[in-house]
Amino acid sequence: MASKTKIYFVLEFVTGGELFDKISSNGRLKEDEARKYFQQLINAVDYCHSRGVYHRDLKPENLLLDANGALKVSDFGLSALPQQVREDGLLHTTCGTPNYVAPEVINNKGYDGAKADLWSCGVILFVLMAGYLPFEDSNLTSLYKKIFKAEFTCPPWFSASAKKLIKRILDPNPATRITFAEVIENEWFKKGYKAPKFENADVSLDDVDAIFDDSGESKNLVVERREEGLKTPVTMNAFELISTSQGLNLGSLFEKQMGLVKRKTRFTSKSSANEIVTKIEAAAAPMGFDVKTNNYKMKLTGEKSGRKGQLAVATEVFQVAPSLYMVEMRKSGGDTLEFHKFYKNLTTGLKDIVWKTIDEEKEEGTDGGGTNGAMANRTIAKQST
Repeated sequence: MASKTKIYFVLEFVTGGELFDKISSNGRLKEDEARKYFQQLINAVDYCHSRGVYHRDLKPENLLLDANGALKVSDFGLSALPQQVREDGLLHTTCGTPNYVAPEVINNKGYDGAKADLWSCGVILFVLMAGYLPFEDSNLTSLYKKIFKAEFTCPPWFSASAKKLIKRILDPNPATRITFAEVIENEWFKKGYKAPKFENADVSLDDVDAIFDDSGESKNLVVERREEGLKTPVTMNAFELISTSQGLNLGSLFEKQMGLVKRKTRFTSKSSANEIVTKIEAAAAPMGFDVKTNNYKMKLTGEKSGRKGQLAVATEVFQVAPSLYMVEMRKSGGDTLEFHKFYKNLTTGLKDIVWKTIDEEKEEGTDGGGTNGAMANRTIAKQST
């Protein structure tokens, strides 16, 4: 959470330690106890997926327990967000912990984040009930061969229904692997299962500014309006503003790993919000773009079809200070390279209102080399090919 000047971190103190410690000290769990933790794990990960977040490093060491035994998923350092999904609908960064990673992740041909996470959940279930890993080998190549072929054997104390479910989860073919929805409907899973209930919050995240506003006012209003009743540009809070800083922006790290050309860019301006919108409309029209404006949000659509259809650009004006605005442009359709060519031509025609472009911000920013050092300590880096 954040106000316009302060960032608030809300942390939960979890006293039960890691689920891994429970297995290490007590050995394998009884089937009913393992099922209880697995049910919570599936609920938590499925919820993350419903919000477009894929964990990509699920393992007992990243599962915490509170004083009541409630499971908490932690360490989202390798997680993926919707903007990291490529145009083929897949993720492409090879990451995770070798013994828990899905075969398609190692394959370097793209993978569905939800299906890969489910594989890891299946490995965790096996570990909870067996007390050891289904795939283990001191040689990494041999380990990956076992994972590709799903070479594992369930111990005799597994029930028949548990064995069947685990084998369906640890299916090396993601196309035929069971889904989260199917797991939740599985008879073994449903035993003693209580579906989670989510309470509707009385206050939305949109109200955070009003709650923490230092001045007591509900909005940091822009005095100038394009017409009577028109909304003002969105005011960036402290957290959002810091997240756009080049020194703290990790996006370039992941985009470099994934071989992506960025699908969004931005510039700052000291002109008024109204003038910015008017100038963009005037500059885009001669370039063959249809412009639709809704308050300080714009959609620019190319009249001609490019390499991947019509180029579409979503644009929004944000207020970052009383006399400073940031204009963010994101490709919402068409070819990425064509988008960057369009952006370059557009900003050339906006020289009188552009204060700094993202490239100029980078030149003035710090090197940020410490980020790579921190990431090197993650479980596995992208495999070299």
